[in-house]
Amino acid sequence: MGAASEEKTLELIELNAKTRETTGKGAARKMRANNAIPAIVYGAKVEPVMLSIDTTDFDRIIRDNGTTGLFFDLKIEGGNQKAVMLKALQMDTFGLNYVHVDLHEIDMNKTVTVSVPVETSGESVGVKEGGLLQIIRRELDVVCKPADTPDSIVIDVTELEIGSAVHVEDIDLGETIEIPHDVNFTVITLAAPIAEEVVDEDEDLIEEEAEAVPAEEATEE
Repeated sequence: MGAASEEKTLELIELNAKTRETTGKGAARKMRANNAIPAIVYGAKVEPVMLSIDTTDFDRIIRDNGTTGLFFDLKIEGGNQKAVMLKALQMDTFGLNYVHVDLHEIDMNKTVTVSVPVETSGESVGVKEGGLLQIIRRELDVVCKPADTPDSIVIDVTELEIGSAVHVEDIDLGETIEIPHDVNFTVITLAAPIAEEVVDEDEDLIEEEAEAVPAEEATEE
């Protein structure tokens, strides 16, 4: 079964940052109190650089773009500029505040691994018959060049029948995008409907049998 990856022209999101010298929990708390997020950018052939990112600017970017497949034109105060991707985003316990941001320097001509959301299109035959469509994997890792990264992986489920499934090896994103996997895991299933009517019939039968027993017999031990 084929799937479509939404094509796009990659536009790096501008992200401004400042270098920082201080480390540790105390310094990080002070930064967050001053509306800044501790961050770090690292790469295969460069030393990690500790950064500070404005919370308001970063929050606006996340609200507009989500957290998957983000590529930035990182502009570090002082003139240093890098193409980077969001590698990890740490939130507080309640998921309300940014705790730390990990960025990874990228080469636009080399492949990267990115998590991409899974979406469906069409109304399946099985759903029309009462089946339940279940997305087992809501995100999939893909390996591709940054410019080839899809916004989402759209899977056409029109022909899915009850009891059928879409596995990772059924998904074809073309020659430039690979979905790494060791096993042919399930991405989408179409389950049979819950047999509520059978339960109702059983309840009706119990009620009928109870009504058929004389009151005298029902109270005897």
